Amino acid sequence: MIIESLFKPAWWLTNAHAQTIYSSVRHPMEAPVNRVEKVDLPDGDFLDLAWSDADLPVDAPLVIILHGLGGCVNSSYVARFMHVFHQQGWRSVLMHFRGAGKELNRLPRAYHLGDTEDLNYLIDIFAKREPETKKAIVGISLGGNVLLKWLGERGEGSNIVTAVAVSVPFLLNKVANRMNEGFSRFYQMHLLNQFKTVFARKVDHFKNAPDVLKKAANCNCFWTFDDQVTAPLYGFDNVHSYYRQCSCRQYLRKIATPTLIIHAMDDPFMTVDVLPSEDELSAAVTLELSKKGGHVGFISGNTPGSPVYWLDQRIPEYLRMQFNY
Repeated sequence: MIIESLFKPAWWLTNAHAQTIYSSVRHPMEAPVNRVEKVDLPDGDFLDLAWSDADLPVDAPLVIILHGLGGCVNSSYVARFMHVFHQQGWRSVLMHFRGAGKELNRLPRAYHLGDTEDLNYLIDIFAKREPETKKAIVGISLGGNVLLKWLGERGEGSNIVTAVAVSVPFLLNKVANRMNEGFSRFYQMHLLNQFKTVFARKVDHFKNAPDVLKKAANCNCFWTFDDQVTAPLYGFDNVHSYYRQCSCRQYLRKIATPTLIIHAMDDPFMTVDVLPSEDELSAAVTLELSKKGGHVGFISGNTPGSPVYWLDQRIPEYLRMQFNY
């Protein structure tokens, strides 16, 4: 089902870039993290988890947060979501994708847009630890693509109650094209520089670092980076194979878990032709579209400098309905 969003942008932030940049650079608070956990993975690597569950019952609903490309516990939306979830009486935990935490991960690899194996492993751990707890996942941008792909892969057996995905890059080849045009190149360079920093650390860290890691330094667009680094590092035949296999749009029909997708049609990371049609959505999926909002922006409010973060209202509203909480 596709519905029209009730989001109305702040009159002083109607531009897509203004929505996107303001939301990402303004950090009104720190994430209320009270403990961290390291989860060892079957291949010898690990995941860093940042928990916000202080003073809450051990059986309170749990919301797993998946960050976007270059995101971490310091991302503005992570701090805000953790605060509002805690106010609802829900525990939350951020799953740092490999290499996104403070500590460099143990293997040369990091993470990519279709990397669902670690999420799958973590959810199975949570299902065994807390079989009766109500659980939800909120995925942002890259995290949203991973989430929707994973939900399609799992079908009926997701072991969670519900999910929310925001500003999802549904078709990766079209997103890579858009990010290489106009002002969107600014976002592309910002994100690539973050990944270049990670791989530069890995080159310095590993004595016999694979040559593929060294190629990252010379890549100036996603097409080149994903062709020269991502595809060979993660076993894809080429960049086209990577984009084709990891785009979440093809998995939407297979999702059985109640899922809300929030998307702005002016998202500067992509064009509207990435959006799925109604017949590509399963009965469990609701795609909520707004004309404005930018990329993970969705800022309303009548007073300049006093933003109202609409996602901080809409996401808990949806989760409450699904949790019956």
